[in-house]
Amino acid sequence: MEQRTVTAAQMKEIERAADAAGLSYRQMMENAGCRAHESICRRSPGLGTAVVFAGKGNNGGDGFVVARLLAQDGVKVRVILCEGLPVTEDAAYNFERLADVEIWPLDELGEAQEAELLACDVVVDALYGTGFHGALRPNGLRAADMINRAAGHVCALDLPSGINADTGEAAQGAVKAEWTVTFHARKQGQLAPQAAAHCGEIEVVDIGIHGVLGSGR
Repeated sequence: MEQRTVTAAQMKEIERAADAAGLSYRQMMENAGCRAHESICRRSPGLGTAVVFAGKGNNGGDGFVVARLLAQDGVKVRVILCEGLPVTEDAAYNFERLADVEIWPLDELGEAQEAELLACDVVVDALYGTGFHGALRPNGLRAADMINRAAGHVCALDLPSGINADTGEAAQGAVKAEWTVTFHARKQGQLAPQAAAHCGEIEVVDIGIHGVLGSGR
């Protein structure tokens, strides 16, 4: 896998070109979730419990794919809706495909539920992706705080929530992941020293784009 970097805008254009070439956004989301699932299973063999903190955009959709696949493995999975139901078409599609997964709205979590989540074997950060900039909103801060206090392994999808994809600037309270599964190519901001402490080990995975656009994109 090539180690070049892309900005958020470049990644958006690459995805648009891949969609036009026949690799749908929905298939890219499925591929992203599948690669992240494989990474989690490889790094945490035999896990029994997992929690996915999901945003309302496509990063949350990637998390829904991971949740579905882990549940199919027999893992007890909980999805935390941090900012309500998904608002993008592909994320909503994957939310509807969830089975054998407990769905908990963040705003309704009690102390006992929170304690249960903090004890899960694996915590997946699927809150914000490359579109994040500025400061974490209140629910994002609460979710990031729970992720950072969790006892289990923390895997971020594409970028830890609270990290600017282009500058690497870390918002107050940003997620600190054990490792980050980054889709297609490293994001430019991941090279910044401030981002390094939050991303942990960066694992770049192919989501099918090279197959339709070639290795130069």
